Amino acid sequence: MDFLNFKNLKPYFFLFVIPLLFSACESDIDIKKEAGPIRLKVGMEKRVAQDNEFAWDLFKHVLDNTKEVNTFISPLSVSIALGMTWNGADGKTKAEMESTLKMSGMSEKEINEYYKIMQNSLTRIDPSTKLNIANSIWYRDGFPIYPSFLNVNKEYFNAEVSALDFGDPKSLDIINNWCSKKTNGLIKNPLDRISEDAIMYLINAIYFKGIWSSEFKESDTSEKDFVTSSGKTNKVDMMRQEQTFNYFEDDKAQYLDMPYGNKAFSMTVILPKQKNTTESYLKDFDVDKWNEIVENLTPREVQVYFPKFKVKSKLELKNILSIMGMPSAFDGEADFSRMSKDNLLISRIIHSTYCDVNEKGTEAAAVTVVEVELTSMPQNPVFNANRPFVFVIRENSTGVILFMGKMGEVEKY
Repeated sequence: MDFLNFKNLKPYFFLFVIPLLFSACESDIDIKKEAGPIRLKVGMEKRVAQDNEFAWDLFKHVLDNTKEVNTFISPLSVSIALGMTWNGADGKTKAEMESTLKMSGMSEKEINEYYKIMQNSLTRIDPSTKLNIANSIWYRDGFPIYPSFLNVNKEYFNAEVSALDFGDPKSLDIINNWCSKKTNGLIKNPLDRISEDAIMYLINAIYFKGIWSSEFKESDTSEKDFVTSSGKTNKVDMMRQEQTFNYFEDDKAQYLDMPYGNKAFSMTVILPKQKNTTESYLKDFDVDKWNEIVENLTPREVQVYFPKFKVKSKLELKNILSIMGMPSAFDGEADFSRMSKDNLLISRIIHSTYCDVNEKGTEAAAVTVVEVELTSMPQNPVFNANRPFVFVIRENSTGVILFMGKMGEVEKY
């Protein structure tokens, strides 16, 4: 097989993922016309279900392995990033990645086509929402990477591919400037350094700028109490509105769906009832329960109290993904032989995120670095999010989950 012309260097391979989303947006765009559905090829709705199963599996494992009271992740970003990496895997490593990502019953081409269709369609589904998804591959000039690996990621992930002299200090700025541009300046320097042994970075960037379909009035925001997961009471800026939203409740929790723009995207909030904590609620939660919630959401006039909040998370996902079923990707058994003739393994996966929710909409960012080295009620319900809650941001016609988080503590800002 032909190789790119490379020097024989001891490599590190990085998969670097950055999603970034949500910024408060002007409300001068007509959002009265609701979005039509994304048209998937026959059978691809199965892959959406698999992606959402991965999303909830990842989220629960993250919560089990972090002591932080607030958590925010982008499962779509991790899925896209690992999807690009999966194209270079083979043997046991490939099989374990497929199991972890819940890939089954589809050919390689169908899975890659799914990623391509979703990335292209999500960015066009709502003209009032600015959504950009970008991918790039930066490799050390001279290292032998198979052109076939680069080409499949160009074709299906629209990845920009560039060779860089990683020994040149300017290379760090080039990569960081690309990240900053693709995230509208919200993530300026996601990469702190280029290791002497680094051979490649794969980058996924997502930028989302949207507004609530029904904005909260700033004049209705007031200081209220929020009871944290530890039982402490914080003063927060609590937004308020009474409006028709999709709503559902059962004996364990209330569920509220607040749409953005033309309602293609929305934030679904899970508010456990007083007797339940988010931890106890999520203990037996799975994608089937999630689907039941979505199916039962119906329009109701709801009096909503929802806090303005910011959340940051920085997580190491290597151990989590290993527990989830892909340990060989991180040890001497790793097989990325469809990427290079050299033996490669993933040494780190770092996922950093940011989210800001206010009266206008939502602003959020996420950065993931994967490093690989050689080898019905009688009255209108009141939805008062004055205690810990879970939230999910999703596209509604396919149901694909973009982001999800848990707020155990909210502080005034």
